[in-house]
Order: sequence, then C-alpha cells, then structure tokens
Amino acid sequence: MYNIQTLNAISPKGLNRLPADRYSVSDNAPDADAILLRSFKLHDYAFSDNLLAVGRAGSGTNNVPVQQLSERGVVVFNAPGANANAVKELVLAGMLMGCRNIAPAMDFVRGLQGTDAEMSVAVEAGKKQFGGFELPGRTLGVIGLGAIGVKIANAARQLGMNVIGYDPTITIERAWQLDSDVEAAPNLDALLAESDFITFHVPLIDSTRNLINADSLQKLKDGVVLLNFARDGILDDSAVLAGLESGKVYAYVCDFPSNALRTNPRVITLPHLGASTREAEENCAIMVADQVRDYLENGNICNSVNLPNVKLRRTGLARIAVVNQNNPDMLGKISHVLGQAGVNIAHMMNDSKGNMAYTLMDVDSVVNEDTRVALAAIPGVLKVRLL
Repeated sequence: MYNIQTLNAISPKGLNRLPADRYSVSDNAPDADAILLRSFKLHDYAFSDNLLAVGRAGSGTNNVPVQQLSERGVVVFNAPGANANAVKELVLAGMLMGCRNIAPAMDFVRGLQGTDAEMSVAVEAGKKQFGGFELPGRTLGVIGLGAIGVKIANAARQLGMNVIGYDPTITIERAWQLDSDVEAAPNLDALLAESDFITFHVPLIDSTRNLINADSLQKLKDGVVLLNFARDGILDDSAVLAGLESGKVYAYVCDFPSNALRTNPRVITLPHLGASTREAEENCAIMVADQVRDYLENGNICNSVNLPNVKLRRTGLARIAVVNQNNPDMLGKISHVLGQAGVNIAHMMNDSKGNMAYTLMDVDSVVNEDTRVALAAIPGVLKVRLL
C-alpha cells in the first residue's frame, strides 16, 4: 500500500487514477511515499525519509525545493503541456483585450449615468477614444517554444498574424509541432525589434529575470503590446510602466497584479488565471498522478524536472531502481555489488540529467535486503528500491 499526501485540492479525476486497493490518499500522511500538490509552498516543509516522489500538478516548480529533494534522491514530477490550451486561450484573449482597449472601454461604460438615451449619446461621443487595431498582418513574438508557446504561435498564424519565435533550447518534438511559417529569430534582440506583440513563455531563472528592463525596452518597436502569463519577474514592472508613459509600450497584459500596475489605465492585470480552468486542473492532475504511479510501481520516470526520462519494459524476475549522483564509475560499482551477490542483470537503462543519474535494472533472480543495503552504501547513491 502506497501512502499519498495531498497538500492542495487535487482533481478527483487525477486521484481516481490511484487504485484504492494499492493507494491510501489523504491530506494528512506525514510518512507519505509521494506528495501531490499545486501551489503549496514546500520550501519549509519537513520531508519524511520515506518520501520517493513529489508531483506538482502544473508546469512550474518554483514552490518546490528541487535541489533539496534531489539531494534526498526524491524525484520531482510536473505536468508540462497539461494546461497549455488554457494558457493559449488566455494569451489570445489578452492580445485582443490589449489591442482593442476592451478593459478601459468596459470601465467607461460602467461609469455612465443617466437614461438609456443619454447613455447612447455618451457612448457615441466617447467610443472614439477606445479605437484599436486588428491582429492580421501584425507580428507576434513568442519567447519560449515549449508546449504553450507552440500552441500560441500556431493559433496566431491561423488568425493571420506573422509569428517570430525564439527558443535556443527548443526540442525536436516541439519543432515538429510548430507551423512551418513561424520564423525563427536569430537572437532575442531581433525578436524584440520586429514584434508588435510579445508573449513570454519561459521559466523564471537567472537568465530570464527582467528580460524586459530599462535597456531592452529601447530595442522594442514603438506601440508594442506585452503579455506575461508565464512568471512574475520576467518583466521589470518599473521599466514597463516607463514604456507605457513614453508610448513605447501600447499596453501590458499580465497575470501578476501589483499596486504599481493595477491602477494604470494601459495595464490589464488578471488574478493568475493562466491555468484556472476545470479542464486544465483535471489534465494536470491526471498527468501527474499517472507519472507518480508509474514511478512508484515500476520505477519509470517521465516528466521529471530533476531526473532523466527512463522507461523500461519489465522483462526480469525483479527490478532495481537506483537514484544516484552523476559520478564516474557508478555503474561499475553498482554492477560489482550485484555480481558479488550473484545477481545477473537481464536488462538495464541508465541516463543522467545534470548532476543526477538514474539506473533501472531488471534482474534474473530475487534480490534480498542485504543486497539493497549494499547498493545504498555505495558513495553517491541516494535511493535504492526493489520493485
């Protein structure tokens, strides 16, 4: 029986993927084998020695201490792409709100007083100040071409927009999914200089913090619409406000309100709605539950942020899963321990990700606890499981 701790409300459609005869799911399981969460901040959480996996029902893992968990041999899963359509739709809505002045126009109407006839006169007199522009023929710059960025780029092409994409780490899978008419920007500055709209879909790390700042602001086209539905901190709010004041920026639409932003008439701030749809929450929960279950039961890893993807079809009598530091000769030391115990490896897969590595082995004989302890005693080995 596996014990699962839920630290947020996880969609029942995801939890139902964990059979009740093998899984005990509770919001109070201090010795849990796995933790499922959404926005709960784990940085000050007291982790049990039993913990094997953390599943974040979403794409970002800013609320998860990935390095600390890596040092304990705990696999951290996320759900990339599960909320991609929800974010795509919100970005498209944001572009339309930004270029058609929808939010200030709504505020204008809410402020009208008088009879219907008087309001009709006021509407005709006031609507000119909210005149905007259309999307076809305009250029959208997409920074970050993961699951979300690719969907947005393709949808923008269908709306008649020119699209420039920039992502030096784009995967082959995403490149195949991208509309062939999306232009690849040679560098970030080229994208900034050519785009009428710019949308950001990158994680918040040192290299992406304040991508739009006082210096990069000067490289933008005049009258650009900026959209941030990725992470707070990718754009420097003070630089964006200065751009709005000067006219360099036409509108800013984001999912991260602040006191400085929320009262500016050229800013539309939303309460972090990017993945807030029933479908996205269900998709994220299903994906992460399936991934955690496959890891607990079979040792397979898919969509981990700290360990490589490793999937091995079962062929032996028993299975051994080893999480270790990515040090030289680790495979040799693991094989030596098994050889000394008379255990033959029938099938094996090993891969690494940064300073972490993972080995999954099917063997031809039953492995006893003494052998597991001997494997765990190898310097650099962080976690050993017999499956």
